[in-house]
Amino acid sequence: MDTPFLGFGLGLRPDHYEDILELKPEGIDWFEIISENFMVEGGKPLRYLDRIRADYPMVMHGVSLSLGSTDPLDRDYLQRLKALADRIEPAWFSDHLCWTGVDHQNLHDLLPLPYTEDTVRHVADRIAEVQDFIGRPMLIENLSSYITWRDDEMTEWEFLTAIVEAADCHILLDVNNIFVSAFNHGFDPLDYIRGVPAERVWQHHLAGHQNQGNLIIDTHDEPIVDGVWALYEQTAALLGPVSTMIERDANIPPLSELLEELDQARRIAAPYYRDAS
Repeated sequence: MDTPFLGFGLGLRPDHYEDILELKPEGIDWFEIISENFMVEGGKPLRYLDRIRADYPMVMHGVSLSLGSTDPLDRDYLQRLKALADRIEPAWFSDHLCWTGVDHQNLHDLLPLPYTEDTVRHVADRIAEVQDFIGRPMLIENLSSYITWRDDEMTEWEFLTAIVEAADCHILLDVNNIFVSAFNHGFDPLDYIRGVPAERVWQHHLAGHQNQGNLIIDTHDEPIVDGVWALYEQTAALLGPVSTMIERDANIPPLSELLEELDQARRIAAPYYRDAS
């Protein structure tokens, strides 16, 4: 399957619903929604979602699938996820390479996995099952991380690559998360980007973070920093046209400020995306 290119998008947030509907900004090519915010039977969020979906393509991004957990997959969650996908017909859906709970308790955090062959087999099997159930292409996102495991047998990019190839899914490559993890763990971020299969990278995330001096924390509450912009340009040069969006989850600015950041992403990528359609 050829890599689909949606262009440049934003995370859909309630702060901007009215502006989007009134202004219909042309600078936004598509939106990414947080799946769990709309996995309900009715109400105001779905009414806004339907109206905005009428004007823009969308993708779905989840935070609670817990692909790395040893708990069985949550069938009720999957049914609601599929119902939402059938409602808005996203170009794809995604979740994180992590676990989020145990003993049927959601810890509401994205927790890292040990990079081992056993974990590859376990997670890949679960991804394949989810992708088959939803019936749409699935993307897996790399985390920002702050610890490593003694049992690690490979690098994170080798781990991610092994999983997506075994599961036959695709990658949501978060450029900010690579920047954060590279600083925290002392690896070269370009080794990561060169180490993943370009043909499986279907989406990028860009976001802000907080630098604590000896640690960077992925917070999505600040503008994108120069170092992440520079890494994004290197990523675009290496991987070519990839659908790109900006995440902002707290300290959310006016829509106009995010449109300026989105325009910056478009300008940076333009020399490498010339042939994209």
